[in-house]
Amino acid sequence: MEINYKKLTHQELDEFIYMRITQLSEEYTSTGRAVPEGVNLKAALRDYYDRHMADGTFVSWLAMDGDKIVGTSGMSFVEKPPYFGCPSGKLGLLSSMYTNLDYRRRGIAKELLNKVVEEARAYGCGAVHITASDMGVKLYTAYGFQHNGNFMQYNL
Repeated sequence: MEINYKKLTHQELDEFIYMRITQLSEEYTSTGRAVPEGVNLKAALRDYYDRHMADGTFVSWLAMDGDKIVGTSGMSFVEKPPYFGCPSGKLGLLSSMYTNLDYRRRGIAKELLNKVVEEARAYGCGAVHITASDMGVKLYTAYGFQHNGNFMQYNL
């Protein structure tokens, strides 16, 4: 098995969206919750990726086994007022980190993480943020991510 890495293009977008929904479903159910009925993310994800790939504020790298996507990553770029922890004000928001069950524990996620972190660095980001699943915490901690106990969310 030789894994190759490539940037996401519109050609792979349908499969990428399918894998993103699979990832979100796995994460949701791993916390003991049922995936909400009647929530169809496919159209909303397509709209998001179409817009943000076009303007350069979303990038993804894929792990490929031949023509099959076996791992995904994503980085959204946002800007907020600069602060001491991020003087550029540019942040990378890491998402879509997913490896097919049959390909886990082979270094694929680490390589995908390297690639999108380099994209964030090239974009001028001063920091990368992620809301990590329980499964991902070890990977991100080993990579050098640190917990920020101040993160809070208010749902609208």
